Amino acid sequence: MFLNLVTTNVSEATELLGNLVGAIITLLIVYVPTLIWCVISAIKRIYASRPSLLRARYCGVVSIFIGLTCMFMAYAFDVRFSINSDIFPVNVIHNTIIAIQRTKATGNYYKTSEGFSYKAHSSRPADKKEVYVLVIGETSRADDWQLFGYGRPTNPLLTKRDGLIAYPKTLSESNTTHKSVPLMLSWVSAENFADSIYTTKSLISAFNEAGFATAYLSNQGRNHSFIDFFAREAQKTVFLTDNGHSHHDEELLPLLHDFIEQSTNSKIMVILHTYGSHFNYMDRYPSSFSVFLPDKTADADVFNRNELINAYDNSIRFTDYVLNRVIDMLENRQCLSGMIYLSDHGEDIFDDKRNRFLHASPVPTYWQIHVPLIIWMSPQFKEAYPMLYANANNNSGKNVSSSRSVFDTMMQLGGIITPYADKTKSLIDSAYTETPRLYLNDHNKAVNLEKAGLQNYDYEMLKQKNIAH
Repeated sequence: MFLNLVTTNVSEATELLGNLVGAIITLLIVYVPTLIWCVISAIKRIYASRPSLLRARYCGVVSIFIGLTCMFMAYAFDVRFSINSDIFPVNVIHNTIIAIQRTKATGNYYKTSEGFSYKAHSSRPADKKEVYVLVIGETSRADDWQLFGYGRPTNPLLTKRDGLIAYPKTLSESNTTHKSVPLMLSWVSAENFADSIYTTKSLISAFNEAGFATAYLSNQGRNHSFIDFFAREAQKTVFLTDNGHSHHDEELLPLLHDFIEQSTNSKIMVILHTYGSHFNYMDRYPSSFSVFLPDKTADADVFNRNELINAYDNSIRFTDYVLNRVIDMLENRQCLSGMIYLSDHGEDIFDDKRNRFLHASPVPTYWQIHVPLIIWMSPQFKEAYPMLYANANNNSGKNVSSSRSVFDTMMQLGGIITPYADKTKSLIDSAYTETPRLYLNDHNKAVNLEKAGLQNYDYEMLKQKNIAH
């Protein structure tokens, strides 16, 4: 959570905190008077009576004994237990040190990655027209997509698209934006994230080396993380929120259109980083997309779940509209083109008895890691490379790690050769191979889902969706 604090931006933080005023006031009422009384007692040397002190010491000794017993039991029965993670105040000190070390390493990123190269080149003729768009969604969970079996019409446009392939068994390797997006945009995976992320560059550099015109167009705020660093690798970088105002994702579309139309390069690759379905949900779409009603609530409360779900589903329907517009642009080019869309992570919306809400929690849930992933290919691309389209269809029923497959799929989609590409991870290759599920935990260690903290509720949902874990 320390790292979440330094990798967020002011608008995102205030938007969330503004809807948690009640909880914040309650905490202040409980803690502040108590702390003030402690300080006054210490200054004025106000002592408790001897019987009170004896009772307190007795309770303290008993508590220590119970705590030690529980600790040894945890060691014996819980494979996830760690003193550094689970014993206060050791965990606070340990995590503070880690946060400081990572912040320092992030600050030195430009030096440590300076000499990195993908040694990439295009396998296709230089004058061959190609346009590829990677759309990064935000806080979108697969269970609210009509394309993945949801009962509501949240994808009325995409469901009618030819050449569109959905991957319903996709899980993210992180529930935080500042880690999941860099995993998508580079060859790095959960296993080597801690060792390699500070010395690598993004797939944008690979496309640059292969002779593509590149752009990074974002509706997110800058967050002082690898996302910002990777965005600067593009030949054109735009953050809509730099003007201090919030925007809907469709405002990225004119920028995409202009970059494609004005580019003199025959090869183009663009990344769109949307704000998708990030809380507060009802602010993510125009009023004309208020299809599921009522949707005008911002209170993070289980009693408002119906309204929250309505607003959330409206945001998915708006994403459907934006993605359909992107495909329209690519179709109009009548050339080799394709689009990949996937979300960085999902979201809890009071879905089960745990009453969890939002994402980026130290312990993830099924709802936070099951994400939508789709690929679209133009008629020209399918005609030129029918086997790649056939492979994409054949792999649609397989288990996928979004964080692990994006880089390699984008390389093959764009016809880019690099020693960092692995065809067994590409969703459009016949060699694609399913791999064990991994999750990148708070300490940047790749662990299986059991050690990540998933519970029975989560395994039941994975089983229901026939997703391997």
